[in-house]
Amino acid sequence: MVTAAIDGMCDPRLRGVGDAFAENFARHGEVGAAVAVTVDGKPVVDLWAGYADAARTRRWTRDTIVNVASATKGLTAICAHRLVDREVLDLEAPVATYWPEFAQAGKADIPVHLLLSHRAGLPAIDSPLPTEALYDWDRMTRALASQEPWWEPGTQHGYHVFTFGWLVGEVVRRITGKRLGRCWREDVAEPLGIDCHIGLAAEHDARVAEFLPIPPGEPDLEGELLKHAGPMVQKAFTNPPRTVADMNTGAWRRAEIPAGNAHTNARALARVYGALACGGEVDGVRVLHPDTIDRARTEHANGPDAVLFGWPTRFGLGFALPPKGIGIGSSSTTAFGHPGAGGSIGFADPDAHLGFGYTMNQIQAAIPPDPRALRLIDALYASL
Repeated sequence: MVTAAIDGMCDPRLRGVGDAFAENFARHGEVGAAVAVTVDGKPVVDLWAGYADAARTRRWTRDTIVNVASATKGLTAICAHRLVDREVLDLEAPVATYWPEFAQAGKADIPVHLLLSHRAGLPAIDSPLPTEALYDWDRMTRALASQEPWWEPGTQHGYHVFTFGWLVGEVVRRITGKRLGRCWREDVAEPLGIDCHIGLAAEHDARVAEFLPIPPGEPDLEGELLKHAGPMVQKAFTNPPRTVADMNTGAWRRAEIPAGNAHTNARALARVYGALACGGEVDGVRVLHPDTIDRARTEHANGPDAVLFGWPTRFGLGFALPPKGIGIGSSSTTAFGHPGAGGSIGFADPDAHLGFGYTMNQIQAAIPPDPRALRLIDALYASL
């Protein structure tokens, strides 16, 4: 059990969020974490507590950043949608229009929007790859260009666990001439003034919280399900192979893995999603145009997921959507964003003009969104 000395600020009207945050440490195995909320683009919650390492020798501070796993996907999607805003990317056009090599293996007619909605049939690479391939952009995009779809594109959806980032990121690179990490930094992170990196410079390593594996004795649900999964699903999760230990290395941090290795904090997630919740602009910085946001959060996939063991998932164009009629926790059913394995999540609620971010370092065995995040979200909406 961790006794949390909670730092930061919380609007008195939202003290329930602070109480839920403290309870996560006292009763639910939190080690280090942060939560942030904006309303109408203004910060109303910005809390952090706990430890940034397994040994509990480094306090989690205001400037701590952490790997947010698949919460990265929403950021990658923003980069693609900015190209739609500029009218240099047509989501209905074949991917091969921008990336000619992609036309191999029967993929000449796959439109870009199928990449963003996890319907392209490319969740896995069949040929075995070593761990170091994760850090080699050109190797991964070549492998995807030559990969035959696992299903007829557009006929079903299945979560593209890692391939999403290279697929969407390579389209961005072919159009802009810039890798995804640079696009994100120059076009979004720096204008918004947020501490969020896809490809982390070594100078920031001292601020990174250690990503902690599932505690001993807790069930590894994903691992158990993978034992009984077919080749496509196994390869979606394990080719190239990686462990939690790999995610704490310099090689992982330096690479651009736009489906899963952004390093950031809750404050940054809340600010960027807060902008999307307010028509795409905050403090004079335009992230996306309202029409583009509306299209991005329109449902394109819903139902049993061909990769996530048949669990029901629902996607827009690059963003995860809450289960229809249920919402994220007790949140608006029109909310959109993206969770990450282990617990992190960022989302926008246009109904409430609200942006939310939660980051943590202790992975727990849970189907996203994580119960710790849901407690915070439920407390937030109960207080509004």
